[in-house]
Amino acid sequence: MTHGGFRNGETLDARRAGLAAARELGIMFVAVIAYFAIRGFTEGAYDDALANARRVVDLEQLLGIHIEEELQELILGSHALVTLANWVYIWGHWPFIAAVAAWLVISHPAEYRAIRNAFLVSGSVGLVIFATFPVAPPRLFDPSFVDTVTEHSRAYRVLQPPALVNQYAALPSFHFGWNLLIGLGIVRCAQRRWLKAAGVAAPAAMGLATVLTANHYLLDLAAGAAIALAALYAVELARGRRFAPWAIRAWVRPLERVPADAA
Repeated sequence: MTHGGFRNGETLDARRAGLAAARELGIMFVAVIAYFAIRGFTEGAYDDALANARRVVDLEQLLGIHIEEELQELILGSHALVTLANWVYIWGHWPFIAAVAAWLVISHPAEYRAIRNAFLVSGSVGLVIFATFPVAPPRLFDPSFVDTVTEHSRAYRVLQPPALVNQYAALPSFHFGWNLLIGLGIVRCAQRRWLKAAGVAAPAAMGLATVLTANHYLLDLAAGAAIALAALYAVELARGRRFAPWAIRAWVRPLERVPADAA
């Protein structure tokens, strides 16, 4: 039996899809409201953000990992490499996350819900940190860094207008942490090896791009990854699944299960 050109089952599926989309829009709306609330708390925290950035730099120097300036210098002489880093930073975050999320919600809804909830949990933790421990990114803290995104690209200001940007939300880096969650979703759900490899490569490329564009310190990346993976672990425990996101076997095992002819 058909109705409006669709079978009854198809109509029901379309309605369910519409309700699911509406629910996701509602979740995103709440997230945006939360962002603006926190932005109000951190506005005018310039001195605190600089002082906290100094603390991050001091800790990196103590650990021997304060190499962001040296890394950026490797690409500044090449317009092509600067452009590539900018494009990864701009197009490899929200557009990439949206595309993979759309695939997951259609093909692997349970996995999508786990990752979505991990986004919300980690984002909530991040908002508290942004409000209580604002950190200026390298491009605003040290004049020896070049703000490659602002100087060489306009696309980012279209995707994320300045009015929506929290300048002092460098730590944790969810550019890296959330891309890591999405990459893990690809690794766990994709059937082809090259897609699983892309799920590993994408967050790695984003992590490098955030440093090369002077938007994050290495400790920002570490904090973003730790919070995102801890959130996913908590979500997995809540849904009764045992999963240790820090274990290398969690990344390798899905690759081992792929049939050779699917490569």
